[in-house]
Amino acid sequence: METVAQTTLENNIGKTHNVSGSLAVIDALLSEEVTTVFGYPGGAIMPIYDALYDFGDSLQHILVRHEQGAIHAAQGYARASGKTGVVFATSGPGATNLVTGLADAQIDSTPIVCITGQVFAHLLGTDAFQETDVINITTPITKWNYQVTDANEIPEVLAKAFYIASSGRPGPVLIDITKNAQLQLFEYKGYRQCVHVRSYRPEPIVRKEYIEQAAQLINQAKKPFVIFGQGVILGNAEKEFLTFIEKAGIPTAWTIMGMSAIPTDHPLAVGMLGMHGNYGPNYLTNECDVLIAIGMRFDDRVTGRLDKYAKQAQVIHLDIDPAEIDKNVQTTVPVWGNCKETLPLLTELIDTKNYPEWFAEFEVKKERETTLLIEKELNPTSEQLTMGEVMKVLNELTNGDAVIVTDVGQHQMVACRYTKQNLSRSNITSGGLGTMGFAIPAAIGAKFGAPERQIVAIMGDGGAQMNIQELGTIMQYQPNVKILILNNSFLGMVRQWQELFHEKRYSFTDIQSPNFVTLASAYNIAGKQISKRDELKSSLKEMLDHPASYLLEVAVLHEDNVFPMVPQGKGVAEIVLSKEEI
Repeated sequence: METVAQTTLENNIGKTHNVSGSLAVIDALLSEEVTTVFGYPGGAIMPIYDALYDFGDSLQHILVRHEQGAIHAAQGYARASGKTGVVFATSGPGATNLVTGLADAQIDSTPIVCITGQVFAHLLGTDAFQETDVINITTPITKWNYQVTDANEIPEVLAKAFYIASSGRPGPVLIDITKNAQLQLFEYKGYRQCVHVRSYRPEPIVRKEYIEQAAQLINQAKKPFVIFGQGVILGNAEKEFLTFIEKAGIPTAWTIMGMSAIPTDHPLAVGMLGMHGNYGPNYLTNECDVLIAIGMRFDDRVTGRLDKYAKQAQVIHLDIDPAEIDKNVQTTVPVWGNCKETLPLLTELIDTKNYPEWFAEFEVKKERETTLLIEKELNPTSEQLTMGEVMKVLNELTNGDAVIVTDVGQHQMVACRYTKQNLSRSNITSGGLGTMGFAIPAAIGAKFGAPERQIVAIMGDGGAQMNIQELGTIMQYQPNVKILILNNSFLGMVRQWQELFHEKRYSFTDIQSPNFVTLASAYNIAGKQISKRDELKSSLKEMLDHPASYLLEVAVLHEDNVFPMVPQGKGVAEIVLSKEEI
């Protein structure tokens, strides 16, 4: 006998079925080709979970140990795969536990659809058990949100949700569905994907005159400089971007979110921007004559003091979001649009050039940074290991082919400075919000999003403990995730600021940690702890070669600092290489 569940799988547009709102939710996911959902059940979302029970062969549900773990996993999935991550959570605390991840996804432009259960519609506003006004709570941190109280709305609302989350500048969407709407039977006429929403223009109209003006500035430039962000990756424009910079022959640097869009060892690559980025690209931002910003938003960590940022340069800004143009940095020529479309148009108009004298200036800065800093970090004489040398050996073993998922702190900056990356979507981190506890769940999601790739999660001893319960998710579903904890027995980045700017008053930054290896063992995850240099390479190789998940804890220098650094309140040309320069 044919069941309702079977008929919804057919998804015949125009063929009427009498189905529940919950089944309509499942059919929407199947129609959007969703294969993986991260979530945690509860009372208000139970009808959706009941409907999901019949679709185990089509939809893989990953039961996390905390809703924050679910949304960070969905972020990792989206960032590794380029698809939209999907999350289920119940009402009240289930929904509010998503808030940090929603804010993180919003500021880092990650496409997520969160579906939360809600109390019955007639109980709304009565302070019912596990009732929370999740719509008003999440309005500032979502691209769109909506509450469904009638099952008839579900197909259209979810279609809009997926369209809005993934189109234009991506972002998180939350759909809150009351329990009565989940249970309600209605006349279902099939699911139609959304391709247009009135008053919503995901991509602005490309204005050819601006592209012509931009090309003219580039062709006339003596010291042009390209800086790019995640917009290149989100636009799937890596190929177009490479074609552009290789024809232009311009020095090119990335933001932390743009890293991996081009190979980090590309001949035109001069390194990373930002507070702890490379010396040359930061310093020489203030000496270029034309600054070409592509798919980045001039975050404060990139610009330092705005009144001291690139004042000598004419600025060309390519971005899909018009709101970013002139928001922080005054633009000479704005180029609106998806860079996958605008870059080829610009490439046609620019001259083939190279700038040997300009590149030589970057080389001088690189040599200074290498001599005074990098050599000491990668080849230290200290008895204790440094984070930099761990990254150096990791590079030797992965050859730049792994996906590196970082938490937030000193290890994050060191990993982004020193890891080699050959392939796009290889750098997954919490950039804008700086969420500690991001790495473990995001690495789990990344493995489901890119199962063919090696996933290495790098974290400090502080961030590791923030979502460490997700080791239970690894235990249950066994994604092959490598966990590398760089343990300096401090909340390292906060301690660094306390040392440099607060007279070494280490206020509550010395942190005690459990035996991570013993803890991993409780979750049936193999592990090892090391502190000696002669153990490093063999232990990293053991971790990478292990056929399942593995936790490696490396004891590193306790009071090491991350340099270069643009001190707070300083301009990018005031970047320093040591604490003595502050």
